[in-house]
Amino acid sequence: MWTRCSDDCCDNFICKPLVADLDGPLMSSDLQIRDLTVGFPGRTLFRAPDMDIPAGTILAVLGANGSGKSSFVKALLGVLSPMSGEVIWPHQKPHKVAYLAQRTEFDQLFPLRVRDLIAMGKWRGTRFWSRRNWAHSDELLDAAERVDLQGVLNEPMHILSGGQLQRALFARVIMQDAPFVVLDEPFTAIDEKTERMLQELILEWREQGRTVVLAIHDLSAVLRHCDAALLLGEGRATFGAPGEVLTAQNLIDQGYLSRDRAAWIVDHQVSLGLQRSA
Repeated sequence: MWTRCSDDCCDNFICKPLVADLDGPLMSSDLQIRDLTVGFPGRTLFRAPDMDIPAGTILAVLGANGSGKSSFVKALLGVLSPMSGEVIWPHQKPHKVAYLAQRTEFDQLFPLRVRDLIAMGKWRGTRFWSRRNWAHSDELLDAAERVDLQGVLNEPMHILSGGQLQRALFARVIMQDAPFVVLDEPFTAIDEKTERMLQELILEWREQGRTVVLAIHDLSAVLRHCDAALLLGEGRATFGAPGEVLTAQNLIDQGYLSRDRAAWIVDHQVSLGLQRSA
C-alpha cells in the first residue's frame, strides 16, 4: 500500500508503505481517496494525494486555521462535495459513522441532561415507536463509567466543565458503536488528564479494528500513536507516516509553524514525530 505526496516537487517520490498492527479481514482497505480537491467556488483549499486507509488506522489531520481540516472531514462524511475526485469505500460505506464535531458547533445551553446527551448516540436506527429507553440502559451506564461521568448523569449539561463536556461527547461516540470514527478538534480546551483518558479510548478503538480520523490543531501527544498523518497548508497536502510528514521543514513550508518555533521544538527535542530536515 503506497502513498504519494501531492507536492509538485515530489510527484515521483514514493513513500514507505503504511501498515496497521492488525490481523485478519479488517486489514483490507477501509477508505480510499482518489484525486480529491477540496475548496469552495473561487478558492481551492488543497489537492489531496491518493490515500489508502486500512481498517484499524489512526489518521491525524493537521494544519493551521483555515487550511481545510474541517472541510476534509466534511468531505469524508459526504457533507461537503469535493471540487473534484472521490472518496471510495471499497467494501461499502459503513452503515454507521461516528462524528464528534468541534465544540463551537455545539450549544451547551440547550436544556438537556447529561444522560440524554450521551443517549443521542443511539438515535440513529431507533424507530419512533421503539420502547427502548437508551437513557437508562446498561450500555449508557457503561459508556459513562468509561469516561468517569457516572456521577453527573442526571445533571443538566450546561453545568459541565469543558473537559466533562468533551468526555460526555466521547461517551456519545461510544454509544454509536461505529466502525469509522471522525473526531474534529477533540482535544481543544481540555486538561491533560482528560486528554490522556480520551487518548486511551482512541487506542482501544484502534485495537478493536475501528478506523479513527483525528482533525487536530496542536502537536498533541496523540501523534505518538498515529499510523498516518495528513498535513494541510499553503494549498498543499502531504500524506504518509507521521515521522516522514511532520518534519520541521514541512511544518514551516506548509504554514503550520514559524521557522523560529520549529527550531525551538527541534532544539529542545520535543518528540512528537518531528525530524530535522536533511
